[in-house]
Amino acid sequence: MDEKSLGLRLQAARKAAGLTQQELCQKAHLAYSTLAKIERGAIKAPSIFTIQSIADTIGLTLDELIDSNATKKPKAVKKTSKSGISFVYFDINGCLVRFFHQAFSRLGQETGMAIDQIETTFWHYNDAVCRGEMSIDDFNKSYAQRLGLEALDWQRYYLDAVEPIPEMLNFLPWVSEHYEIGLLSNIMPGFIAALQAAGKVPTLPYHSIVDSSVVGAIKPELKIYKIAQEMAGVPAEQILFVDDSRTNLMGAEKSGWNVLWFDDYKPIESVNHIRQALTF
Repeated sequence: MDEKSLGLRLQAARKAAGLTQQELCQKAHLAYSTLAKIERGAIKAPSIFTIQSIADTIGLTLDELIDSNATKKPKAVKKTSKSGISFVYFDINGCLVRFFHQAFSRLGQETGMAIDQIETTFWHYNDAVCRGEMSIDDFNKSYAQRLGLEALDWQRYYLDAVEPIPEMLNFLPWVSEHYEIGLLSNIMPGFIAALQAAGKVPTLPYHSIVDSSVVGAIKPELKIYKIAQEMAGVPAEQILFVDDSRTNLMGAEKSGWNVLWFDDYKPIESVNHIRQALTF
């Protein structure tokens, strides 16, 4: 079996077991990046011990996991909209949660430093850590050092500051029921799992989660949309991408995707626009 076929087989078995990628990684003690690469066929000849660990976690034998007849279980029939959309990707910051910039204010209050200095320093490192070129520990050390602080835990400030957008929290289960959905975010390592654990991002049977720090690319780089499409497993014209950044939407549009801008100041109106696009 080639690596692409194996990746698809593992993905199907995971979904049949009702597990997200993060949940399987936690249970099987695997690195999220390893599982993501295996599922999209990016690792040639993955370790048999890794595959066995996945099989054990899912509750299958190794033979059952790689047997094409073993993972074929009935699944809910998903919809295709009138406009041909069958898959929806959602951004996180600005679409599912808001106000992470308040973390800068809180850090300023605690340190007495100017907020503009705190934010400017943050953006100096943000792309590197979101692209996976810098670990979150290295980010915290570099950020703290540049601000003249002994230590800093950015994830704590971030999680304390962000708030879920209620309209999207209520809307996503409906989208998940009728369509294949995924997350596509420029985000730091481990933050998606932390957001789900904190109840700030819905824990749903996402078909794929495209974490920039795992795939090594950030929006609006065309590479990340190519990876996301491969993980979705559908043609570009069947994908709808919802994001609050027009620049990121332009990158998706160049890749042939359908796009919708999300205005977190008008979430009800934005949700209605998405619902209209998903009329079936």
